[in-house]
Amino acid sequence: MAAQPVGAPSLPTLGGKKRSYREGVADALRAALIAGELLPGEVYSAPALAARFGVSATPVREAMLDLAKEGLVDTVPNKGFRVTAVSDRQLDEYTHIRALIEIPTVVELARTADPVSLEALRPAAREIVQAAAAGDLIAYVEADTRFHLGLLALAGNAHLVEVVGDLRSRSRLYGLTALVKAGRLLASAEEHLELLDALLARDEHAVRQVMTRHLGHVRGLWAARESAPPGTQ
Repeated sequence: MAAQPVGAPSLPTLGGKKRSYREGVADALRAALIAGELLPGEVYSAPALAARFGVSATPVREAMLDLAKEGLVDTVPNKGFRVTAVSDRQLDEYTHIRALIEIPTVVELARTADPVSLEALRPAAREIVQAAAAGDLIAYVEADTRFHLGLLALAGNAHLVEVVGDLRSRSRLYGLTALVKAGRLLASAEEHLELLDALLARDEHAVRQVMTRHLGHVRGLWAARESAPPGTQ
């Protein structure tokens, strides 16, 4: 599936700070990595990525250098950037850490979060559903990231948000394409609205159930793949 051109973000990032153009490009490239649209071991040039994303080469090159600092790609002199491979064991470890952090934090928000702040996340949840319906995996991952990090930010711990953001960036969801083809991604996307409703209802049990099921998809439905990309075993 061809990536959509990168445009201005529709929502501010954490803390009310809007993304710069370069940050927007980096977020789209990061989402493409997570969704498996940029394959591990493959080398991508900045001009080729720029053409794919409908932007100029300079912000792509700068964004890829940012991703290299995060360890998500390696620079290949005179050629471009090679996507870093992630093993199944690494993905299991990332998901385990996320579950330890995110589930209790979000359950606590059922007691502490301001309803107005929770409701403000509904547009992002709807964007996730819309992206799933359209089969736009990059938009799906971007909106999913903004929703979950925005939700965790309500706990008031910026370092926690940073840690989870890094773990999400390192994850890979190779199964999303298959779910789109099977028409099953929409059901997973709607879990975000289900989670919001449970939080607003102050139903801690329901919140825990939805979060546990939702994170389970990271190494289940969303990770399933018919054949592993080279170097990921």
